[in-house]
Amino acid sequence: MKLGVFTVLYQNLPFEGMLDKLAEMGVEAVELGTGNYPGNSHCNPEELLGNPDKIRSFKRAIESRGLTISGLSCHGNPLHPNVKAAKDAHDVWRKTVLLAEQLEVPVINGFAGCPGDHPGAKFPNWVTCSWPPEYTEVLEWQWNDVVIPYWKEEAKFAEKHGIHQIAFEMHPGFVVYNPETLLKLREYAGPNIGANFDPSHLVWQGIDPVEAIKKLGRENAIFHFHAKDTYLDQANIKVNGVLDTKHYSQVLDRSWTFRSVGYGHNEKMWKDMISTLRSVGYDYVVSIEHEDMLASIDEGLMKAITLLKGTLFKEQVSEMWWA
Repeated sequence: MKLGVFTVLYQNLPFEGMLDKLAEMGVEAVELGTGNYPGNSHCNPEELLGNPDKIRSFKRAIESRGLTISGLSCHGNPLHPNVKAAKDAHDVWRKTVLLAEQLEVPVINGFAGCPGDHPGAKFPNWVTCSWPPEYTEVLEWQWNDVVIPYWKEEAKFAEKHGIHQIAFEMHPGFVVYNPETLLKLREYAGPNIGANFDPSHLVWQGIDPVEAIKKLGRENAIFHFHAKDTYLDQANIKVNGVLDTKHYSQVLDRSWTFRSVGYGHNEKMWKDMISTLRSVGYDYVVSIEHEDMLASIDEGLMKAITLLKGTLFKEQVSEMWWA
C-alpha cells in the first residue's frame, strides 16, 4: 500500500510547492481535485485537456518527486434538481473522465449525488425514513427515474475512455451513503461502480468500518480509501442521537466531529482497518483527507502520516511457513 494525501488542504500553495511539501513529509501519492466541491487549484481540466505539452510537464512534476496520482476527485451533485448546478457538476465529471484518460489515472472519486423529490424541485431531498409513505414514493422516483439511468449512462461513458473505477464516497446527504446503497447502484450500473471508502462518514451512522470493508471487499468494490477519522461524543449522542445539523465548529455541542487519524479512534482500530483491507485484496493508496477543527493543517496531517506509516504493510505477504 502507498500513503497518499488529498491535496485540497494545501490549495493555497502553488502546484509544485505543494508537491515539494508533501514529498518532504514522506507522502507517496497525491489525490487531486478537478472541480466541484474540492476545487481545481492543483489540477484544472480546462488548462490541461488537449495540451500534450502541459500534460507531460504536469506528470513529470509529480513523477520527478517520486509521487504518483492515486485518483482525480470531482465530488459534486450531477443529479441536483437545479438545472445549472447539475450541468456544472456533470461537465466537471465528464472533463475529469477525459483528463483521467490522458493522465492514465485509473480512479475517479466523487459522490453519487442526490435529486430533488420531483422534476420541478429546487433542492435535493435526501430520504432517511420509509414512512409516511410519500417518502418511499420519493425514493423510488429518485432511483428509478434519475439515479440509475444517469449512472448507467455515465459508467458507459467512463468505460469508453478507459476508466473502470468510479469510486463513490458513501456520504450522508447523497443517495449512496452506506454499503447497501453503494451495492444497489453497482447492481444496476455495473461493476465499474465502487467505493472511495471513507470511514469517517460511516462510523457516525453506527457502521463498523471493518465489517463494511469486508462486505464491499468481497464484492471487489473498494477502489480507493480515504483516511479520515471521526470523534463520537457519546454524551451528546445519548441525548440527541447522531443526526446533527450544528456547524462543525461547535465541537463541544455536536454528536460527532471530524478529526485527524488517531483522534477519533485509536491505533488498534486503524490497524484493524488496514489489515482488513489487505485481507480483501486492497493494495492501493490510503489517502489522508484532513478536516480537523482542533489541529493546524501541518500538525494534523503530520500526526496522521506518523500513525499511518506504522500501520501500512509495505511488503508482500510471505509464505505461511507455520501451517
